[in-house]
Amino acid sequence: MTAPARTTPDAAGPPEPAAARGPLSRAVVDSLRGGGAPAHTTAAVLRADPWGEDLHLSLYLLYELHYRGFAGVDDTLEWDPDLLRLRRALEDRFLHALRTSTAGAPRTVAEAFGPLLVEPVDLSGSLSHYLETEGELWQLREYAALRSLYHLKEADPHAWVIPRLSGRAKAAMVAIEYDEFGAGRPERIHARLFADLMEDLGLDSTYGHYLDRAPAALLATVNLMSLLGLHRALRGALVGHFACVEVTSSPGSRRLAKAMRRCGAGPAAEHFYAEHVEADAVHEQVVRHEVIGGLLAEEPDLEADVAFGCAATLLLEDRLAAHIRVAWDQGRSALRG
Repeated sequence: MTAPARTTPDAAGPPEPAAARGPLSRAVVDSLRGGGAPAHTTAAVLRADPWGEDLHLSLYLLYELHYRGFAGVDDTLEWDPDLLRLRRALEDRFLHALRTSTAGAPRTVAEAFGPLLVEPVDLSGSLSHYLETEGELWQLREYAALRSLYHLKEADPHAWVIPRLSGRAKAAMVAIEYDEFGAGRPERIHARLFADLMEDLGLDSTYGHYLDRAPAALLATVNLMSLLGLHRALRGALVGHFACVEVTSSPGSRRLAKAMRRCGAGPAAEHFYAEHVEADAVHEQVVRHEVIGGLLAEEPDLEADVAFGCAATLLLEDRLAAHIRVAWDQGRSALRG
């Protein structure tokens, strides 16, 4: 990756749709660019790999209509019934795979989150530990390029759950989101801080710039947030996902801040993760006791959903870490292309 000129995340406007990776994403791209119903078959959806490039790019493109949209794509397509029908069919494939793969996971909040509250003795499988102790600058740059698909819209998917909560849970969720969005200061918005990190690393911080380079394992982690956020029926799982991220963020961010400092990545690169060490240590307490606690006080039947959201998050993060480590251990890029 060559270093581009410094820019702002929103300077270029909405991104272009990515190049297709199979028949389903081709149908989506063609529909977005030319209008008309996406030309796909039910059989193609049923054959699609629920972890694969074609399905996850298709879902990402369809979800992005609810965020910034795409250059040259009509904003009214956000609620196009044909695109929504295809999205629901792809979601069903993805959600079924998630539920099947986490069938043996804990079903209670205590069992799901208990192990996450203790720093593991063996960190050999931890990607942040690898970057802290052995990672090179080019690997930090790749990691940031991959994570930019979420961090340049950090906390946006979670905001969808706010109107689906009430009382303690809503108040606590809004308090955390207020912090994520800079507490009223645009230069402190976490997405802006991540753009600063990318610029320190010589990366292009334009929103969506690395979509074509992002593999399915990364897209799946972002798609999970959109899937859970856009469905009221999955509000418990979205809270579980959010809590899992906040609980695991502080120790991981501490390791990544050290990695940035050790590799000389720059002050903004180190600051993004240093900021999360402190902020997410506080967020962890609030989300566990007030968001989860408040939600389950009103809707105790959602406990299994909260646990599922945590399990699905860990599953996809482990898959992404494995993808990255296999590539790096083989001496190649974890990015596509």
